[in-house]
Amino acid sequence: MILSLETPALLFSATSLILLAYTNRFLTIAQIIRNLKRNYEQEHSKSILLEIKNLNLRLTLIRYMQLFGVMCLFISVFAMLMLFLEQQLIGIYLFGLSLLCLLVSLALSFWEISISVKALKIHLEDLK
Repeated sequence: MILSLETPALLFSATSLILLAYTNRFLTIAQIIRNLKRNYEQEHSKSILLEIKNLNLRLTLIRYMQLFGVMCLFISVFAMLMLFLEQQLIGIYLFGLSLLCLLVSLALSFWEISISVKALKIHLEDLK
């Protein structure tokens, strides 16, 4: 099997956009937590504490999503280097590893989104 130098480079644009989306989610959740903390200091509501706990879990997941996304990019660059140095087999394995990192990042993203959807459903339950 031959892998061209351009193949690992295909991950750059997709992974960069995913990392940008992850960063935006992180910043939005961080701002929500800051506002909830301010509200908690005034009200001392248990529901606000539970919401902050949920958001904290989501921040942790986003941090790991970003970690695996960056690892995907890093390993892709390393795969390109190996292909450039005509180390075909190492390049192929590294590219496979970078794809695995991308899969893990996307799986964590799905988990984080499902937590978000469940939290919104609970939040909107009182409207029924």
